[in-house]
Formats: sequence, structure tokens, C-alpha cells
Amino acid sequence: MIDLHIHTLFSDGQYTPAEFIKKAADKNIEVIAITDHDTVDGLEEGEFEAKKYGITFVRGIELNIERPNCECHLLGLGLQEISPELKKIISSLQKSRNERNEQMISLMNAGGIEITMEDLQNEFSCYVLGRPHFAAWLEKHGIVKHRQDAFDKYLARGRPWFVERVGADLDDSIEAIYKSGGIPVLAHPLSLYLSWTKLEPVLQDFKERGIAGIEAFHPGARVTECLRLEEMARRNGLFVTAGSDFHGEKVRADRHPGITCGGKKIENRFYYDELLPALEKARSSR
Repeated sequence: MIDLHIHTLFSDGQYTPAEFIKKAADKNIEVIAITDHDTVDGLEEGEFEAKKYGITFVRGIELNIERPNCECHLLGLGLQEISPELKKIISSLQKSRNERNEQMISLMNAGGIEITMEDLQNEFSCYVLGRPHFAAWLEKHGIVKHRQDAFDKYLARGRPWFVERVGADLDDSIEAIYKSGGIPVLAHPLSLYLSWTKLEPVLQDFKERGIAGIEAFHPGARVTECLRLEEMARRNGLFVTAGSDFHGEKVRADRHPGITCGGKKIENRFYYDELLPALEKARSSR
């Protein structure tokens, strides 16, 4: 069992890298990729701890990409030395995220909700705050009954407290990942919110621009959808990965390490037969 999409306290997860690696070892997970949002600060700790338990560690990141009316996230997997280009993108994205959170706080305050950034930071004790934390806070304080209600009523696109994030340029991000020794993979493709007929041409365009793989298996999709994404990847010469997108029970209680769509354990093939050969090929050609 493996997992190629994990978040820690260094972005919007619940656990430190060391704490998470211990959890992974307890579950006999053999390969782990830490892919924190817009930061690589937790990779050294994660890699150090993984060696203690004999876990193969994949250095990663998840970048928010500028694209209208959707969530376009790009995984950089197998990072080596972080390039100046990637460092610049990370700095810009972190600034954008902080500004967005402050704007959301202001909108909530204007709507009669007494909340500050300090409240959220004290509640969740993580370095990067996002909408899941706002939703969890609203649920805990009785403003909504369930976490999803927070998105449906207030935090989703078109709702009163939604603020659009500024993302990174796709082409710049692809090049920055390659220059860092990694390989770019489109995370959870269904978050592009495209029909199946429109999705395939977009994946073809992304491949031409340098994206090498897609995260076909993700807990936010149905098993049938994930299988269809894998078929689409094969037709277009893309490799496939799988992840849990685990953040921690306090943030996303429905996500579990080593588990993807349909409650299925993530198979080792997604690392040994997919990611690893793609990484070796990319590094040898650059």
C-alpha cells in the first residue's frame, strides 16, 4: 500500500510530517509523497522520519494553478533540488493565499460572524489555512450543522464569503517542477469541472505543455470515474497516480491514509509501475 498525495501541518493538514510518517508506518504504507499546498517546508522532516521506518519517501508539492471557474491543482512529484523558479512561485502563492484568507475573514465579519485569523490558527495549529478550516470552524461553533453546509451556504463559488484565489501560471509551474528534478501531475482532474467530452481535449493540451501524468484515483471521485480517467490517460500517453489527499481527521474526516476512491487501498503499482519509470525517463531526458 502506498499514498502519493498527503498534506501535513506545514500546509493545511493536521499532523506534522513526523507524526504522519508514524501513522503511515503503523498502517504498513510503503511509499509516501508529502504534497503540501504551495510549500516544501515539511519535506526534510518527512524524509528524515521515513528513513527511520524504511518508507520510500517522495518529495512533492501541490500548486494552485490559475484557471477560471475550477480548481486546477498541479502535483510536483519526485522533487530534488528546489529550483529558483519554483521558490519564486511558492512565495507568490503563499502571499496570495494569506490575502485571500484575510478577505474571507472581512466578509464573514461583515456578515455578523466574529472570527479572526488568530482564532483559526489557534484552532487548527497549522501553517496554511484554507476553506476546509473555515468550514470546520463554522461547524464547531454551530453556525452550520455540517461541514458541507458551510460550503453550500457560504464558502463555495458564488456564495457570500467566497473569494477567488490567484494561482500560478501553468507553463511556468510545469517548467519549475522539471527544473527541480520532479515531474508534473494533474491532481484530481474532475475538479476542473468539465464534461467528459471537454475534459479529454484539455488533458491533451496539458500533455503538450508538459504535464506527464494525472491523478486518476482520488477519494473525491467514484470508482467508475477513476477507471474512466485511467482509460483516458492511456489513450493520451499519460501515466496515472493515486492518492488519499489526506489532511487529518479534524480537517477531512472522510479521508484516510493509503485509501483512495471507493475505500480501496492504493496499489503499489502506482509508484513502481507508473511514477518511478516516468521520473527516471524525465530525468534522463533533461
